[in-house]
Amino acid sequence: MTMSRRKTLALIGGGLVVAAAGGAAGFAATRRPDAALAPWDRAGQYDDPRLRALSWAILAPNPHNLQPWMAGLQGENGITIWRDPARALPQTDPLDRQLTIGMGCFLELLAIAASQDGLRAEAVLFPEGETGPLAHVTLTPGAAPDPLFAHVAARRTNRLGYDTRLPDAAALADLAPLARIVTDPEEVAAIRDLSLDAWQVEATTAHVHAESVAVMRFGKSQINANPDGIALGGAMLESLMAVGLMTRAGMADQNSSIFRQSDTMIRAAMSATPAYAVQLSAGNTRADQIAAGRRWLRLQLTATAHGLSLQPVSQALQEYPEMAALYAQVHEMLAKPGETVQMLARLGYGPDIDPAPRWPLESKLQHG
Repeated sequence: MTMSRRKTLALIGGGLVVAAAGGAAGFAATRRPDAALAPWDRAGQYDDPRLRALSWAILAPNPHNLQPWMAGLQGENGITIWRDPARALPQTDPLDRQLTIGMGCFLELLAIAASQDGLRAEAVLFPEGETGPLAHVTLTPGAAPDPLFAHVAARRTNRLGYDTRLPDAAALADLAPLARIVTDPEEVAAIRDLSLDAWQVEATTAHVHAESVAVMRFGKSQINANPDGIALGGAMLESLMAVGLMTRAGMADQNSSIFRQSDTMIRAAMSATPAYAVQLSAGNTRADQIAAGRRWLRLQLTATAHGLSLQPVSQALQEYPEMAALYAQVHEMLAKPGETVQMLARLGYGPDIDPAPRWPLESKLQHG
């Protein structure tokens, strides 16, 4: 099975989306999962300022697109936030570090959105200890609108290949307070090689890969019905699904044609990387992880403001036994003793892509 050079490849949440061009463009247009993308259009369209802020916060980036947040309104100006333990990744994220970073992204986007109404989102983390709610947030007057809000609707996690241009000087200056930006060709090559090695470990470790396959959504109908996880859609892939060449079993089987081709595509995209962003923390407590997520969200919005794309390459940062050697290697390469590499990401100029699917806000609200 070969793919025409006129096909456009996109990678979503570790999976791939192939949209046909040319004569299949009409069919391709009908395969867009509009229901799953509706929360991007509904964001901000609520009377209660807490719901307005939450409707933007649910658009935050998060591991495997699991959207592990739940929220409840308290009193007149309070919000309680939980991380849904049913949306865990015990194989790829056994210590819940990456999911906690995702919750930090959620809290930061909530604060940025609330600032547009002149409200501060004052968060108390783990008010009942780490086994209770993740945060209680109180909205109080006095915030200046955060200028990064202008880029929230355009933010994407872009898993396509990037072109060879390095970020320009203005972008590097704005990104520098938020992450170490690696542009030296030799260091970029070393990180790229390590990232590809880590991808190999993840893709060929059966219990780890199976966790990703379990949350894949195959085609428009599945994506609309379950707008989370790894979305596999577009006209070409749905054509392959219709004739049985693209299946969950095939994606799980390392010897299958579709597994090998998807692996080749993912490697090609990961290799097309001119720069990397590295975020470190001196500690690795839950509070440190939340702070890392808040900083990551601001980094991604700042990159978006400069027309840049980011994709986490988190495999080497995962804390399961088969990844231990590469986890040690990435820390030796990028961190000082005692530091934790919280985020490692590809950085460059990528093509336009659609946003990721989202559950509607109403499905994430707890009542009573």
